Amino acid sequence: MWCFLLCFSFPGLLCTLPTATHQPLHEYSDGDVIIGGLFPIHLQPNRTFPSSRHVSCNEYHFQQFLAAQMMIFAIKRVNQRRALPNVTLGYDVYDTCGDVSLAMRMALNMSIDQLDPQCGLLPERKPSSAPDPRVKAVIGEGSSEVSIAVARILTLSSIAQISYAATSELLSKKAKFPTFLRTVNSDVVQTKAMAELVKTFNWETVGIVGSDDEYGKYGSDGLVDRFNAMDVCVDFKFILPAHLDLSNAQKQLNELMDTIGNSTAEAIILFTRESNVKLVLEAAIQRNLNRTWIASDTWSNSSDIKELPGIEAIGPFFGIAFKSHIVEGFADYVSSMVEEKSSNPLWEYHKLNHPPCQSAPQEKLNCSLTASQCMETRCLVHYIFWDLSLNIYLAVEVIVNALSSLMKCDGEKCQRNTSFTAYELLNEIKNVNLTVNDTHIVFDDNGDPMLGYDIVAWNSPSSGTIGEYLPGGKINLPPSLVATMANVTVTAFNCSKTCPAGQELKKNGMKCCKHCIVCSDGYVSSEIGTQKCRMCEEGKYSPLKRDRCLDKKHKFLEWKNPFIITLSVFIIIGIVATVMVGVIFVVNRGTPIVKAVGGYLCFLELFSLLACFCLSFTFIVKPSPLSCITGMPLFGIAFTLCVSCVLANLLQILVCFTFSQNMGGWLRKVNQPPAVVAILFGVQLVLCSIWLACFPPSLHRVPHKKAFELKCDPTSKALFGAVLSYVGLLAIVSFLFAFKGKKLPDLYKNASFVTIGMLLVLVVWIIFIPVYLFGDGVYTEAIQAAAVLVSSYSMLCCHLVPKCYIMVFRKELNDEKAITDYIRNHFEQKGINVLKS
Repeated sequence: MWCFLLCFSFPGLLCTLPTATHQPLHEYSDGDVIIGGLFPIHLQPNRTFPSSRHVSCNEYHFQQFLAAQMMIFAIKRVNQRRALPNVTLGYDVYDTCGDVSLAMRMALNMSIDQLDPQCGLLPERKPSSAPDPRVKAVIGEGSSEVSIAVARILTLSSIAQISYAATSELLSKKAKFPTFLRTVNSDVVQTKAMAELVKTFNWETVGIVGSDDEYGKYGSDGLVDRFNAMDVCVDFKFILPAHLDLSNAQKQLNELMDTIGNSTAEAIILFTRESNVKLVLEAAIQRNLNRTWIASDTWSNSSDIKELPGIEAIGPFFGIAFKSHIVEGFADYVSSMVEEKSSNPLWEYHKLNHPPCQSAPQEKLNCSLTASQCMETRCLVHYIFWDLSLNIYLAVEVIVNALSSLMKCDGEKCQRNTSFTAYELLNEIKNVNLTVNDTHIVFDDNGDPMLGYDIVAWNSPSSGTIGEYLPGGKINLPPSLVATMANVTVTAFNCSKTCPAGQELKKNGMKCCKHCIVCSDGYVSSEIGTQKCRMCEEGKYSPLKRDRCLDKKHKFLEWKNPFIITLSVFIIIGIVATVMVGVIFVVNRGTPIVKAVGGYLCFLELFSLLACFCLSFTFIVKPSPLSCITGMPLFGIAFTLCVSCVLANLLQILVCFTFSQNMGGWLRKVNQPPAVVAILFGVQLVLCSIWLACFPPSLHRVPHKKAFELKCDPTSKALFGAVLSYVGLLAIVSFLFAFKGKKLPDLYKNASFVTIGMLLVLVVWIIFIPVYLFGDGVYTEAIQAAAVLVSSYSMLCCHLVPKCYIMVFRKELNDEKAITDYIRNHFEQKGINVLKS
């Protein structure tokens, strides 16, 4: 069934091979086990003929020709050293011309004997020298795009495919490509290596050029993801066609050159095939675009690229290259084959295009050739890709190691013959674990090895292999080179890379170009080179230089503040005055004037005023949890006690001189001073107790730029308002009683003075409440202290101090007879007769 589907899917491409007239290069050597090889010895197919089956190839590639020779050399060496006793390895090598359809035909041809002969996929004719194919494993192809297509064909027969250069991460998906393995890292590792190189060289902005194929597309996307995670700015990502051709891509090349010319990228990554890179760099040379270039593994060691005329003028090159080791004997083998007269089809084709030249002196040796030139014998060795050659050599050794294990070879004989399936060999290859020339290779579950990379450079002060990327993710480069790169603070495009302390990098118009900007308020950068400002921790602020975080101080009115000094003086005076008034009242406690102001209630009033003066200190000291709890609640209790005593005293005066029967009866019933004081005081005591128990005032730190303002927060504004409102209510009632009592015969003017005192209290608290609730600043608590002082002084000065004046300086008025005479005169003036006692 699947045979039918294969023919249906690729009519004319898979079921027939091209005719001999235009058939691409092919070399076959018989053996007990055949290893297939797919190499792009030519880089482009030519489809100018009427039938698409007839294809010729252009752009002969020395390095890929030598890569095919490395496979043949490695197989011959295995046979020579009898690594597989009594077993001869053969090979079936094809030139794919870098073309997907050609490679698929060749892969199908190598797997025919593994398929059902009734499938109808046999070629029109096969070379007479080749028996029925016995290909059990295939080495190749070099490109990811071609390898993906070949892998789909070989998977049908379970033939192991080992690529020496295909790096696309798509090939790691075993659900799609179960028979694919490789002796190179996938692009996942390559992108990690490139990202680490960019990071180590302190490059912060890059440009990426990819291509619309499996290699360039997945590679460039992977780079973008890694750079985004590293906070490296990708200035642009430009995707070229998979096969760039000057005849139809000049517009895209011009667009790319304009993009690079306008870019501020510190390095340009070319993640595409070598043929595309060549055209891009030729265009860059024409435009004289001097940049730093990063090469992917497909072209980092390309001699064709290195020898482009004028390439030294467009800047330094750094590249990620496959690990390179010289395979002993291969250079001698290549040199000998140039001179040897052989019927080898590949060598015959090479000699036809580049016949050996007459030997030239070493100093005059020129290995830069065009297609029609002869080639000096020593020059071909110059074109060997040792990294590519090592990967191919490893692939052959992996297959040989797997064969040895599968056939149970012990150095003298193999216990099993070659009648095994490709699937059996595939399973053995997956489990290979060997070391070749200091290179250890083992495949993971995705068929990928864990190999490092060489870091190469050219057109720069350090050329050749300058470092390596290890499988664990570490990169080793010359410390002097790393230090030089790290010291670059401003790019060639006047973009800042590092900033002095107190500044940070921010984009300024262009996508990836940054400039140094002073850190915002509350942010700092404490070290030179810091790219971002960090926020200061809670409780700290940034000074003007923005170079460090300083602890915020506590902001409150200190004792040296003039306002606090003034308040403190008045508090002390109030305490002393209250004590002195108390002493005077104690000395004159039995006199009429003491009885007139309430008798024993005046001492309770003095005690409450003394408490109010003392509590005033809680509003001017440094705010603390204790001062917040004791301040306003205890003042509310103490001042309520004071006002209650005054109100009870006023009630006594009204009762004494009210002659209205109805009003007098009501007043006499409530004229119980202890009960009045207890009830009025008790209500406030309950309110403050609920406040302290459920929603106690707390210390609040109001953040400011450089300090925390310490402030007492009432927590419950409702209860705070209730306490003050209750005090205000008592003050209003007292004011009304006092105002009514002004017309009564009061020798000591109790009512008149209390009216003034209560009016002051009401005015002060009416002004204070909105200031306290909505005001801001350290003076809020001090204003509260001022309000408490004014209230306390009002009660002391308007109710008690005038009595002290009489007791000290007008003692004649402190007499019952004086009081009686004053009352009689008051009523007689109104025409009311008063009986004499």
